[in-house]
Amino acid sequence: MPMPTKTWKTLPAYFTLMELLKKKGALADAELYDALTDKFEDLGYKDFSNLLMRLEIGGKIRVTSMSRGKRRVELLT
Repeated sequence: MPMPTKTWKTLPAYFTLMELLKKKGALADAELYDALTDKFEDLGYKDFSNLLMRLEIGGKIRVTSMSRGKRRVELLT
C-alpha cells in the first residue's frame, strides 16, 4: 500500500496571517481563522490562538476584544 506523501507548505502560517491582514485590513478572529484554514487544513483553533499570541507579544499585531467571544485583529507594522 503506497504511503501518502505530504509536502511542506512554502509559507508558514504566521506569514500568511500577516499577508491577509495587510491585504484586507483589520478582521474579526473568526474571519481570519476561516481564511487561514482554507490554506492550512490541519490548523486547529488552539494553534491559531497560540499564533495570535506569539505575534501580539512580538509586536506585529494587536488583538482587542470586541464583544463576548469576538476579537479584532489588526496589523501594527
